[in-house]
Amino acid sequence: MAACGTGAGWSTREPAEIAGTTLKTVRHYHRIGLLEEPERAVNGYKQYQTRHLVRLLRIRRLVDLGVPLADIAAMDSSVEGAEQTFRALDAELAASIKRQQRIREELAGILRQPERADLPPAFGDLAGDLSDDERAFLLVCSRVLDPQVLDSLRETYTSTPTPAGKDLDALSEDASEEARQGLAERLASDVDRDRKRHPRLGELAEQGAAGHGPRNWLVFLRAVVELHNPAQIDVLQRVDVILDRDEPVG
Repeated sequence: MAACGTGAGWSTREPAEIAGTTLKTVRHYHRIGLLEEPERAVNGYKQYQTRHLVRLLRIRRLVDLGVPLADIAAMDSSVEGAEQTFRALDAELAASIKRQQRIREELAGILRQPERADLPPAFGDLAGDLSDDERAFLLVCSRVLDPQVLDSLRETYTSTPTPAGKDLDALSEDASEEARQGLAERLASDVDRDRKRHPRLGELAEQGAAGHGPRNWLVFLRAVVELHNPAQIDVLQRVDVILDRDEPVG
């Protein structure tokens, strides 16, 4: 490498190596106007001077801080613009750190209890009390229900299971007509109570019954159907009939 102060310039490779980057990157900076093209010697080779190296080092410093190349050009012409860029970058990094901290907290819980990986974060503490199908159902719900409905659903899961709810979970496919109807009659009061406590759950059910729900409702309904056996689905349908029958008119 030529010595500083001798008047000789550097080739493109040398400042690129000093700055810890590549020839391709330096040439890209030239193309987009971030780095001034140096003069060429009589042999046609570029002759980089210290000012080119300093500019390249500054660009790399900003890139390492996360500043987009498009913003670097704007920062050159405005001190205020540079400050705004740094503040925006700081806010973005703060949000990223917060997200990563949240993820680490979730991972800590998953390492203690691997079943948590199949659940949305708000339901993680219930992992040990849920079946595989329940975890699968809640995972689907976390993607298709709005946060308010999901909060209401969580409250129903944190409540002490009722005898009728336990019987529904244990209901076999070959359950008799009498067993299904009896369970539906008992379960209807539980569902009615939950809908009154959590109106958003009732709104969701009404939306589906009306047949005009969006795609998310159809995904939710399909999950209900495919994660329950035919006898359980039959009981749930009977519950809807009972609640419609007993609903006051007007």
